[in-house]
Amino acid sequence: MSVWPAWEVQERESTTSWFTVRLDLPNGALVDVLAVAAGGCVAIEEVRAEPPLSLDDLAALADRIEEPLLEACGFRSGPSRESAGESEPPARPDMPRGIEEWRLVAEEYRAAQERGADPVLAVMCATGYSRRRSLKLIGSARDAGLLAPRHVRR
Repeated sequence: MSVWPAWEVQERESTTSWFTVRLDLPNGALVDVLAVAAGGCVAIEEVRAEPPLSLDDLAALADRIEEPLLEACGFRSGPSRESAGESEPPARPDMPRGIEEWRLVAEEYRAAQERGADPVLAVMCATGYSRRRSLKLIGSARDAGLLAPRHVRR
């Protein structure tokens, strides 16, 4: 497995970095991953695999690249989960559903805007969801009136 920086964006005190991960699996499969790191959180932006991965393989991929990716991003310097006796990866935070989830998303979105950070990435980190799912939640929060409309109607 290879991990190397792709590009980096610095804005005020925050830095957002993208990394490329390449895996050559023993069965001849090739997997390329684009991951983004910001605010102590790493999220997978894109996965390309030849041959395509099943959902089970995709979940196993996340477990396999987690430690090397966090180390490359500088977020982990302590003992690994295996040496600490932890066998399962940390679970997605327990998020309420419906209007309560939208309220939490709206609070995180506004807090990130005030800090000058990327609000979508902040929602991704808070919820553990992908960028697409986070954008859907942000849209739902807007529709519920918890966030200002994206465009002012004339």
